Amino acid sequence: MEKEQAEIFALQALAYLATREDKMNVFANLSGLGSGDIMARAGESDLLAGVMDFLLSDEELLTDFCTAQNVSPETPARARQSLPGGQLPHWT
Repeated sequence: MEKEQAEIFALQALAYLATREDKMNVFANLSGLGSGDIMARAGESDLLAGVMDFLLSDEELLTDFCTAQNVSPETPARARQSLPGGQLPHWT
């Protein structure tokens, strides 16, 4: 997945997360940011990577999001790989 597509996908995940107040509060606490700060930084690749990490760490949230977006569960992982810190190391 291209970086721009991954960022758009992560923004969709953030929008979904914002509809789940309980999960959004957990993400805000883990990130150390207030919900206003999260929305203000929504276009930053690093924040979007954090959103995807959070989504991928919560099976229930991941399943609900994939169902709502009508995407396979592999799609969020592919998006995460295209964001900062998501590249797999090359072992030689």
